[in-house]
Amino acid sequence: MVHHAAGEPLGRFLTIADTAEVLAVDVEAVHELVMSGELPAIRIGDRGPWRVERSQLEVFIEMRYESTRREVAWNEGEFANVIEFAGVRPGGLRPVD
Repeated sequence: MVHHAAGEPLGRFLTIADTAEVLAVDVEAVHELVMSGELPAIRIGDRGPWRVERSQLEVFIEMRYESTRREVAWNEGEFANVIEFAGVRPGGLRPVD
């Protein structure tokens, strides 16, 4: 668990820096996730700092695990190498007749 300098656990809302520490990524990566809408966050005031609710961060993490699980299952699946199912055509895109 991430703690403040005083050793107390973090509260309901995390700073971008705290969120980055939990995810073990840099602050810029978290900022990009927030700006893209992928990681829900709120802004305190019109130009104030962003805050990520701890419960939203947990949901984000669970969604990423599920996404990875699905991707791995697809790649290991019986039809993973079948071009038609992968949405790729040999020779690239063809013009519409």
